[in-house]
Amino acid sequence: MATKKQFNSFPDLLTGSTVPVLVDFYATWCGPCQMMSPILEQVNAQMKDRLQVVKIDTDKYPDLASQYEIHALPTLVLFKDQRPVERFEGVIPAEQLIQRLQSLL
Repeated sequence: MATKKQFNSFPDLLTGSTVPVLVDFYATWCGPCQMMSPILEQVNAQMKDRLQVVKIDTDKYPDLASQYEIHALPTLVLFKDQRPVERFEGVIPAEQLIQRLQSLL
């Protein structure tokens, strides 16, 4: 499961990670976002040593969603070296997501 962590700022979260960070921008009212939760648990279980999965509620952090131009939910953004390198929109099957992530790591 994605870990719940407290952080002072989003840049602190990114700089504090020793592995790339996959951010799930979601909303609690979003049906497809709820479908992504078990998929992200599978991704986290298979890639936990190579990737950190973080969930960010766009209703609670609208400025962050705006900064990264999140217009559709769910949107996953992969950050490497504190920069966004890839984004995925919509529900993606676990196997396909893992395969795409492995090619980027």
